[in-house]
Amino acid sequence: MKIETLRWVDNKLEMIDQRILPASFEYIAYDSAASVAEGIRSMVVRGAPAIGVAAAYGVALEALRLQDASLIDFHSGMETGFVVLERSRPTAVNLFWALQRMRAVWIVARGKSSAAVAQRLLEEAHEILAEDIRINKAMGAFGAELLPDGARVLTHCNAGALATAGWGTALGVFRSAVEVGKKIFVIADETRPFLQGARLTAWEMVQEKIPVTLITDNMAGFMMSRGEVDAVVVGTDRVASNGDVANKIGTYMVAVLARRHNIPFYVACPLSTIDMSIASGADIPIEERSVDEVKGFRDYHWAAEGVKIRNPSFDVTPAELVSGLITEKGVVLQPDNAKLRALFE
Repeated sequence: MKIETLRWVDNKLEMIDQRILPASFEYIAYDSAASVAEGIRSMVVRGAPAIGVAAAYGVALEALRLQDASLIDFHSGMETGFVVLERSRPTAVNLFWALQRMRAVWIVARGKSSAAVAQRLLEEAHEILAEDIRINKAMGAFGAELLPDGARVLTHCNAGALATAGWGTALGVFRSAVEVGKKIFVIADETRPFLQGARLTAWEMVQEKIPVTLITDNMAGFMMSRGEVDAVVVGTDRVASNGDVANKIGTYMVAVLARRHNIPFYVACPLSTIDMSIASGADIPIEERSVDEVKGFRDYHWAAEGVKIRNPSFDVTPAELVSGLITEKGVVLQPDNAKLRALFE
């Protein structure tokens, strides 16, 4: 099954509503920067690369919406659109990378008619989507070489086609390994509190008939202690210049357990997720989401009323626990500042 997380249909952006998977499969249509920002904020779309692609289309949609307005209103509206999208979520650096790329295109094209500018922005959004898939497949090929035939691989959260424009980062590694004939057995942490592993990763693997076993987050150590995990592969929302990695809450615990049991811990990420402007993971903003996500799921609450709740959505895994970063330029073992700088030279 080819999963089109985002698609362009009748001059609108359509995105799979990931909040209702796997019970229902539906697309929601978007026609403005503000509506796309709300789709990002409310988790209709999630995953750093997918958020970046969505934001690029949000800019293009705003330009199309305003193309018949006066030049002053067009440029003012575009600035507002950029700001609204920038404020949608704080941790995934791909959001800001995509907006910077779209802004650069906008600046170059500003001397043209509004309609021409809108068309150029749409072309760039299309290219960002296509490029993301190409990059994921390149990463997948490099990552597949790390996994032996028959590998039992643990992953946390969802870093699959649903988290990207298609194919996936961590799950893209599994897809690529299977494509070259390897048998891969996936172990998916359910990923509390939003259950991306249970709802999304398990669903993707089932669609493609890649063997997958679902476990709760607190079972990972048990599985490792029994020798039932050969490798860990996860995605990331931002990598600091020293190699520290921010990913879905619970990833740090998995990395510590992997080190304890001498299991390689790999992170699959495009170069656009590496933020060379920050020194370490301590500088990565960590989003705190609604306490309702921890109280229960959807309309059902199981927590005691009145209890104090925290809901940080990400944690930081220090570079020393990362066996390697899987990028579109190859695998960077034991990442550090010098090795990451070399990727951009």
